Amino acid sequence: MKRKSQLILAIFLLLFSAGNLFAQETKIMVRALANDAKFIGTSMGGARIIIRDVETGRILDEGLTKGITGDTEVILLSPMQRYKEITSEKTAGYEASLKLDKPTFVSIEAHGPMSKKQAKVMSSTQLWVIPGKDITGDGIVLDIPGFVVDVLSPQTHETISAGTEIEIKANIVMMCGCPVTKAGTWDASGYEIKALISSEGKEQKEISLNPTDKASTFSETLQLEEGDYEIEAYAYDPKTGNTGLDKVNIIVK
Repeated sequence: MKRKSQLILAIFLLLFSAGNLFAQETKIMVRALANDAKFIGTSMGGARIIIRDVETGRILDEGLTKGITGDTEVILLSPMQRYKEITSEKTAGYEASLKLDKPTFVSIEAHGPMSKKQAKVMSSTQLWVIPGKDITGDGIVLDIPGFVVDVLSPQTHETISAGTEIEIKANIVMMCGCPVTKAGTWDASGYEIKALISSEGKEQKEISLNPTDKASTFSETLQLEEGDYEIEAYAYDPKTGNTGLDKVNIIVK
């Protein structure tokens, strides 16, 4: 009986080893590209990449994109050409390494930007991965739509005296962190940047936020009656459909 058990164990180990011998390392470069902008990298906390086996749901690899946002001229301003790469070795991405012993249908997710939870979105795709057949260069590029909006003023749950001037100030950048400025590459004049002010029992107000001397910073002032208010600052690009929003609640008394 002991010898039989040893034989079964030996056969199991042999089969396990054989499976490992046939498994091949397969590399996949995955990048997260901000819609109408550049790549999400280290400066925005990266984008989290998750690769799963669709059949089993098992995570095959995961990590953060790292690197720079890339070359504006190459990514946005040069004419597109078939097979022309828009990235370099320094451009943000995550190189996944999968151990596969058979063709595997996978899902690839990008969650980002990681440093801004109120702006983080998920983009995904699916494809077959063949053992030993790397996907490199630009790799798999997932589109990340939106703006990153941060309300700078007023502060959350701030109490403000009725009748005083309240400054609503917001910082707005592309999902890669690229600046939104007047007459810049990401021209503020082409975007709708506003604040919605609402309070239970009161008519909702909407005001435009205007560019300041500081890049990516927009503001306007107003006065409010007593009450509890929610302020939502948003950006909208009618050309691309990019949107972004942040909100705070304040008390006026």
